[in-house]
Amino acid sequence: MTYWLCITNRANWKVIKEKNVWGVPRRHRNTIAKVKPGDRLVIYLKQERENKEVLEPKIVGIFEVVSEPYEDSSRIFKAHVPNETYPLRVKIKPVKLGEVDFKPLIPKLKFITNKKRWNGHLMGKAMREIPEEDYKLIESLL
Repeated sequence: MTYWLCITNRANWKVIKEKNVWGVPRRHRNTIAKVKPGDRLVIYLKQERENKEVLEPKIVGIFEVVSEPYEDSSRIFKAHVPNETYPLRVKIKPVKLGEVDFKPLIPKLKFITNKKRWNGHLMGKAMREIPEEDYKLIESLL
C-alpha cells in the first residue's frame, strides 16, 4: 500500500467528496500511473484567500483508491488552466473525514525535510508519496 498526499483547493474538495473521484492534469501522468487500488489518498487543502480572509491549509480526509487510473475528460473539476479537465482519475471511497490544521503538523512530518520552506515540498505537484509514519500520524488526528 502506498500513501499519497493529494493537493487540491476548496472548490475541488466538494467535487472529490460528492463524486468519490480524484483527478490530475495530464502533466502528472507518471505520478498517477503509480497509484493502485488499496492505496490511501490524504486530501490536503492548500491555503487560499476568500475575499480578505486567509483560509489556512488543512487535511480534510483520507480515501481509499478503488480503481485503476483511467481517463475521463468530463468537466467536473475547477481548473486554473483554461480547458484543463484533470482527465487522469481514480475512483475512491472515504476512509476517514475530518479537519486537521496542517501547519502544526509540519515539525512532525518526515517528508517535509525543510521545515522553514515546507511549501516547496508541495509546489507544482498534484500529489506526492508520503511515508507510512506520516500517514499514521495524520490518520490518528483526523
